[in-house]
Amino acid sequence: MFIVSFPYAVLQGGYWAIFAMVIIAYICCHTGKILVDCLYEVNDCGQKVRVRNSYVEIAEEVWGKRFGGRIVNIAQIIELLMTCILYLVLCGDLLIGSFPNTPLNLTSWIMISSILLLPCAFLKSLRAVSWLSFWCTVAHMFINAIILIYCFTKASEWQFSKVQIKIDIWTFPISLGIVVFSYTSQIFLPSLEGNLRDRSKFSCMMHWTHVAAAVFKAVFSYICFITWGDETKEVITNNLPSREFKAIVNLILVAKALLSYPLPYYAAVELFQTSFFKGKPFPSCFDDNLSIKVWGLTLRLGLVVITLILAIIIPHFALLMGLIGSFTGTMLSFVWPCVFHIKIKGPELRLRVKIFDIIIIFLGVICGIIGIYYSGHALLRALRGLSPEPGTKTIPIVNPPFGGSYVDSSTVGNLTDYGW
Repeated sequence: MFIVSFPYAVLQGGYWAIFAMVIIAYICCHTGKILVDCLYEVNDCGQKVRVRNSYVEIAEEVWGKRFGGRIVNIAQIIELLMTCILYLVLCGDLLIGSFPNTPLNLTSWIMISSILLLPCAFLKSLRAVSWLSFWCTVAHMFINAIILIYCFTKASEWQFSKVQIKIDIWTFPISLGIVVFSYTSQIFLPSLEGNLRDRSKFSCMMHWTHVAAAVFKAVFSYICFITWGDETKEVITNNLPSREFKAIVNLILVAKALLSYPLPYYAAVELFQTSFFKGKPFPSCFDDNLSIKVWGLTLRLGLVVITLILAIIIPHFALLMGLIGSFTGTMLSFVWPCVFHIKIKGPELRLRVKIFDIIIIFLGVICGIIGIYYSGHALLRALRGLSPEPGTKTIPIVNPPFGGSYVDSSTVGNLTDYGW
């Protein structure tokens, strides 16, 4: 979903941003594979046997059941719920930008989007979620094709010299967080691997998907950036030429966001059910026929409502996501898989694998600290009504539709694009 923001990351980080898209894909592919490897033990016959079923059980093996599972559970739930909330906020932002002349405000559009997502409460299997994700991918490919075709029509105007080896220290850590966030699949991998028809294909799947993602993200970001250069906006669809064209693409993005919601939602539901509704402390949400009980369905609907409420009341959500994601994203995707791998598989690992895991832990901690500092600084400035980036002139806006209290003075000429 966040690939539409990647060209803006190139604006902030130049070739370093493109390099980050590739190297983070490689790291996340490695940490995903070693995390799933921690689910297995070798039995007396020399065969690998799956003795754990989740990220939480791996944490319990290393840190104990009292703290290990709780720490990872909290991090996973925060990450998943923040993702769900973000999709609702994106739907609201895109719809209000597509229909600026209607009397509906951001809250109204978010509520309408949430109503469309209530059927998610009836999801009972990963198979149904995978079909929704398939159509999400179809919508995504259609959007990417539209943008790339337009970029190639402007090939004679491409600005190759605009891609620089520079980093804006105030904004690049946030952009880097978006890149990291786009590769964070570790939460889903134990369940995904357990549902594969042929688990021996897991590593092959990880290699091909991460290679494809890295190549496409790097190429897409580079082509889009050299098309618009310094005029590249935070969401690349806003660079498209006409309001009607942007509205059509934004509506497809809304469909993609709605189809993206079920995966993190289903994963969050699974976490709640396995943690709290397996007899202790609460009874199961399913009866003997594996049908959802009425109160279990009510809890699932309540989770949709909770994400709706938080999407409405959380101010400056993107910055808050950057702050929390700098911790949960780096811990879940970089640091903890390597820590668990060394702890569980230590005696079996080659020295070079241990060294590589330690390097990833170090990078994850550094990226997390930098991201927390700059995202926190930007959030504090935003709460005071200032631009997240020091030195940028701001103009106060009364009741802006996106819930903020400032706007960069350089964007005043484009306010009418959003109906302000």
